[in-house]
Parts: sequence; structure tokens; C-alpha cells
Amino acid sequence: MDAGAFIQEQTEALRDTVGDGRAINALSGGVDSSVVTALAHRALGRQLTTVFVENALMRAGEPERILRIFGDLGIPVERVDARREFLDALRGLDDPEEKRHAITRAFYETVFGRIVRESGATYLLQGTILTDIDETVAGIKRQHNILAQLGIDPESAYGYKVIEPLRTLRKDGVRAVAAALGLPDELTRRIPFPGPALATRIVGEVTEERLETVRAATAVVEEELDGCGAFQYLAALLADRATGIRDGRREFGQIVAVRCVDSLDAREATATRIPWETLERISARITAIPGVCRCLYDLTPKPPATVEYV
Repeated sequence: MDAGAFIQEQTEALRDTVGDGRAINALSGGVDSSVVTALAHRALGRQLTTVFVENALMRAGEPERILRIFGDLGIPVERVDARREFLDALRGLDDPEEKRHAITRAFYETVFGRIVRESGATYLLQGTILTDIDETVAGIKRQHNILAQLGIDPESAYGYKVIEPLRTLRKDGVRAVAAALGLPDELTRRIPFPGPALATRIVGEVTEERLETVRAATAVVEEELDGCGAFQYLAALLADRATGIRDGRREFGQIVAVRCVDSLDAREATATRIPWETLERISARITAIPGVCRCLYDLTPKPPATVEYV
């Protein structure tokens, strides 16, 4: 793929489609949404409104880091606090598809619908890639940003048209475009992070307490595996509990699974062969998190597993 030609083609297409109108996009900080933000900013300038929706599901320090990066790039981003709306939408849900649907509904109907109306935008730009579409249409798992492919007309349902500039690309292609746009390496080479964020790494109900646990475990995994060269690595909080020992007493604690995979485009993946010493260090740090008594390493390839847990 010629990344430069792709950028030129999509820049012209965005200008032609939006015309004199206004467009809006939500930036999560992942490479897909970052590329859409930079591409749309180049094409539309002040006709674009970019928002960062704080949904209570992000990693530690995520909002501050993303806003700093894009501030340094000269791209304005509005921060919207929607933590309560997302936590309320997820309360009491443990089925994976119900959770994904709740996040989609909270984002598109409740939070983003309101933001779009207030902005006057008639176009929504989002970072849907080809793998998102493939997995949703195949019924593997519903991606939060898939609408038209499931028969949802966003214009009649939500009041705006959706533009997906990256829908023909897979992750390696998106990274090539990111580099060609001049995005910093911390975005271009950033490991994949799902739109529903840490909700995809909690098996069972998503609560503030469980989010704090998986957030702490995520920080450990990302710190320990940074630079290992793997495609993606993560920590997931399981729904089961197991007996453990803490301070000489029995503890019926939580279980965290660590996943690290090698892949090109997320269609297939194999478990990374991490040095034993690194795994031992990760396990010791994760089981030091209050309430966690077991740490497992997931060896399952994709397929039969998916990379994420929910």
C-alpha cells in the first residue's frame, strides 16, 4: 500500500463528502482513532470537532497523556466527562454481547448523540478498520463501532452520517498511514487497545472496584512487556475466584490472566514466548494487588480464542 497516496485520496474524499458542513470524531488514543483524527484535521481544519470521551474504562493516566500528545501536535481536543453514564449503562450486566451493546448505546445514543447535537455536526468520523467489520459480520464479536454492517442506519437512528476512512485497511496498513502522517512513535507503534477499553478485559460485571483491579494489573503488564516486540499484551480479570493465602490467612481472591500475542493484523495470533523470569516478576507484582491471589499466563492461539476476553 502507498500510504502517501492513501492519505491524499482520503483527504480529498473527506473534503468532497463534508463540503461546507461540520464533522466530529471521538479520539480514544488508539492508533485507529489517532489516524482518523490527524487525517480529518488535515482535510477539514476548523470544520472538525474532536472530543475525548472519558468513560471510566481507560487505563491509568490515559486522558492526560492523549490530550498532551495531540496538544503538542496542534490538534485541539475537547475532554468530555461521561464516566457516570457508562458505569450506569454497564451496571448489572455480565453477558459479553450485552455489555458491548450497552457501551455502543451509551456512546452513540446518550453521550455522543448529545455532543453531536450541541456541535451541529452532521458527519461522524470513526476509525473502523477491516478486521472490525470482518469479526462483527462473522458473528465472532460485535465491535462497538460497527453500525451499517449490522443494518443500523446512523442517520435515522442518531441524526448523523458515518464516515469510515480506514475501513479498507488492517492494522499494519493503519500503522503505515500513521507514520506517513508524522504521528509520534508512541501512537504509531502503540499496541492495540479496544474501543470499549477495559470493559473488554473484565469477565462478568464491570464495576468501579473491578476496574481499579484490572487497571492496576494492566499497568504492570504494559510496564513489564514494553519493548518486547509483541503485537499486543494485556491483563484480564476473570469472573471466577480461587483460594489463596495472604498475611498467613486464607483469601478467596480474584484471578488475573495475562495475555501476550504475536500477530500481523489480529486475524490470527499465537502466544508470545516470554522469558520465565519476566513471567515470575509479572505474577509477583499482580498478586500484590489487593484482592488478587492468582496470576495465569494464557497460551491459547487465535483461533480458537480471540485476543481480548469479552
